[in-house]
Amino acid sequence: MRIACSLIALAALTAPASAQDLQRPDGWLTRFDMANMSEADLEVFVDMPPGWHITSGPAGIYWTPSNSIAGDFRAEMEVFLFDPEGRREAFGMFLGGRQLDGAAQEYTYFLLRDGGQFIIKRREGAESPTIRPWTGNNSIRAYADRGQESSVKNVLAVEARTDEVRFFVNGTEVANVPRTEVNVDGIYGFRVNHALSLHISRLEVTPIR
Repeated sequence: MRIACSLIALAALTAPASAQDLQRPDGWLTRFDMANMSEADLEVFVDMPPGWHITSGPAGIYWTPSNSIAGDFRAEMEVFLFDPEGRREAFGMFLGGRQLDGAAQEYTYFLLRDGGQFIIKRREGAESPTIRPWTGNNSIRAYADRGQESSVKNVLAVEARTDEVRFFVNGTEVANVPRTEVNVDGIYGFRVNHALSLHISRLEVTPIR
């Protein structure tokens, strides 16, 4: 598995140079935080099995309408961060997406940033209330922790149950939130902030029986 992950990372490193040879993910949509931004401002968003490569311009979300879940479930995202060049921009997953193309958009997002911190927030139209503020946790791997690799891997996970929603990074629980505080039923996808290069090798959502 470690060798496979290294190969993924090496393959993703070439994405910006070879983007013309790769295809944009079929059926995926984007929405940027700033209304005057469009996909013309997005450098790279392509299929790169296993997964997708993103070199972002403006901050925004990425999703396909067929990716929707409700009830008790576990969502997991494996992501490789390439050199952020000192920027501490955030990246991760969102859940509970509703009306994502309208003024009343809603979703919950769980993000990391380089340096070992996470945040949990909501998007409610033009507002973005914080559920848990930026918090450090030793389970989060920073770019400086990559060793000889060209990227650093983190695995984010969210477990939604009847009364609570639990948030994990690399197998360690970093937050536990009452389900009444967050809406996680709905569309799920990625959120990527400004000028980051990422390879997202896995986004899986599985019902909990």
